Amino acid sequence: MQPKDNKVNSAYQQANVEQGAVVTGVEKRGGGFALSMPSDANRKLASGWLKLGIASLVGAGLFAILLVLSRTPYVQDIFPWVDFFHSALVVHVDLSVLLWFMAFAGVLWSLNSTSRLIGVGWLALVLAAAGAAIIVLSPFIAVGKPLMSNYVPVIQSTFFFTGLIVFAIGVALLVLRSLIAVPPAALWLGGEGSIRIGFYAASISTVFALIAFGWSYGIIPGDFESTQYFDLLFWGGGHVLQFTYSLLMLAGWLWLADACGAKIPLSPRVASILLILGLIPVFYVPVIYLSYGNLLGDYMVQFTQLMKVGGAFAPVPLGLAVLYGLGAAGSTPATKPQRAALLSSIILFAVGGGISLAIGESNTIITAHYHGTGGAISLAFMGLALHLLPLLGYREPDLKLATLMPYIYGAGQLLHIIGLLWSGGYGVQRKVAGAAQGLHGFAQTAGMGLMGLGGLIAVVGGIMFLLVVYKAMRRTT
Repeated sequence: MQPKDNKVNSAYQQANVEQGAVVTGVEKRGGGFALSMPSDANRKLASGWLKLGIASLVGAGLFAILLVLSRTPYVQDIFPWVDFFHSALVVHVDLSVLLWFMAFAGVLWSLNSTSRLIGVGWLALVLAAAGAAIIVLSPFIAVGKPLMSNYVPVIQSTFFFTGLIVFAIGVALLVLRSLIAVPPAALWLGGEGSIRIGFYAASISTVFALIAFGWSYGIIPGDFESTQYFDLLFWGGGHVLQFTYSLLMLAGWLWLADACGAKIPLSPRVASILLILGLIPVFYVPVIYLSYGNLLGDYMVQFTQLMKVGGAFAPVPLGLAVLYGLGAAGSTPATKPQRAALLSSIILFAVGGGISLAIGESNTIITAHYHGTGGAISLAFMGLALHLLPLLGYREPDLKLATLMPYIYGAGQLLHIIGLLWSGGYGVQRKVAGAAQGLHGFAQTAGMGLMGLGGLIAVVGGIMFLLVVYKAMRRTT
């Protein structure tokens, strides 16, 4: 009679064979938090989503350059469009957050799926890419009023909204396929099962986010002033998407920790329970709409409290466990990039989450909070991207640059956050620039100067990431 572990490994290998997958990491089935690679078809699809994500970051960088040029004397005369600075800022933010995060979610959900409905997966990618292209072109083709609404800044033009809707349809198809193309039961065992539960929970959270966007559209009166209307429109779904990003990040932390050789003091069952706890708050979303849909002030407060309270359920215990495991693990040159990204991500998320407790008025403290959590999510995705490159058929990343990059990006973001927190404490308002900031004293000016320095350092880190990925993807193995 076979021992129990051998039976599990045998079933695991058989499930992979039936799926047409590449069997990797079988020896880790007892508790290793690593995902086995799926079929070639899904890896090609995941590679396509990764390219879309990288293209989004490249586009965000180019628009950052346009932001500078559009406010440079003499050069700014080349830009004849109305309020081009804010239009470029809208596209820059959407590319660097919404499109990059959702494209990388496509990478992870594709790796978490069987080959079922692979055509739907490619259609989702094509639609998302087409929507992204329309969004990028919108400042040049259709002049519209730019609005820096929370979560999803917009340009008020039919062309821009067409791109946003096409992208949303692509995401909806991506999520639908991730919920249907479920891997065999044997691939949900042990630590790998915990990773899959985290990714699957993120899919469910995204469904709630899409429903929330539609629900908000149905209940919000159209006679509101433009900025207020779009703030309310994206408020509910935007908050729910933060749970999606966090769940993907947390599962990514476990995967990166495993890649570093960390011995996490959590059983797969406990890790899975923590990830499920990270999803549970989103089930309160319908209650908010049903109870507070006609009280829009309370509706906004409820979503803020939901994220402030529910957002700590999983990250705190799981993050502490990962840090403990990293402290007890050694480091090898090959795993240094993953370790650097993981440590930087956890630190930034802790700082950003802690700052949320200090939020009161609408000032740059709010900006500091979401730059911390958003930067942490982006770092986790960057670390996973570097880890996945050879698994997707590309070359190993440059170890020196790949190890240095997370520390530079993370340090820049940390300085950026400290500057914003400092300035917010002196009353500097968010979403303003130039003289409108009202920098009357040394403390305010110094804080915003530190913010700017940190931002520049973070940009250098982002460029390094793109360079490392480009060099690795330039030629396949």
